[in-house]
Amino acid sequence: MKQFQAPFIDDVISKDLSQAALFNLTETQYIDNQLWLNNGYTPNVSFNVAYTSSAILLKYTVQEKNIKAIYRQINDPVYKDSCVELFIAFNNESRYYNLEFNCLGTPLVEYGSGKQGRVTINKQLIKKIESHNSIKTPNLIEWELILKIPFTVFEYHTITSLKNQVCSVNFYKCGDELPEPHYLSWNNLVSPNPDFHLPEFFGQVKFTS
Repeated sequence: MKQFQAPFIDDVISKDLSQAALFNLTETQYIDNQLWLNNGYTPNVSFNVAYTSSAILLKYTVQEKNIKAIYRQINDPVYKDSCVELFIAFNNESRYYNLEFNCLGTPLVEYGSGKQGRVTINKQLIKKIESHNSIKTPNLIEWELILKIPFTVFEYHTITSLKNQVCSVNFYKCGDELPEPHYLSWNNLVSPNPDFHLPEFFGQVKFTS
């Protein structure tokens, strides 16, 4: 099981999501487990995590051959686009949140204990997620998405601080309807069919002081 640490960043520093130095003190992690398809194509995907007194900060960096961003409304099926995802559970609970974003930052956020019967989070809470994205198109398309996810988005928990907490997590990259579909995970998982909703294969993040 993979583990990493996410440092604290002062709220004042995190106000500008576009500043290059925002994630300098964080560990870069890689979403590099190729799942289910063996078509010889693996996008390059990494992420960085930090937190503030009121939010989780998350940066994805992606290089891939093709890009798609059709969905623009909250809780649209963004996993069909060029998509990155965070699944997170608090307090060793079986229920977890899935937060999915296409390359424009369009969010899909749900909560539940498995793939079926998930509950969508209140749109007014999801609207509080801040995002900054950039897309470059040299030989490979490179895009970056920076997210500031307020604790209030986690509707079924009352989170006042993440200091020294350990959470169960996994991170994913997919593109179900891209010319070359793919499914990548940070912590490896085992399943005969495409399914990210397997919390038994989550890794861990510790939010350090």
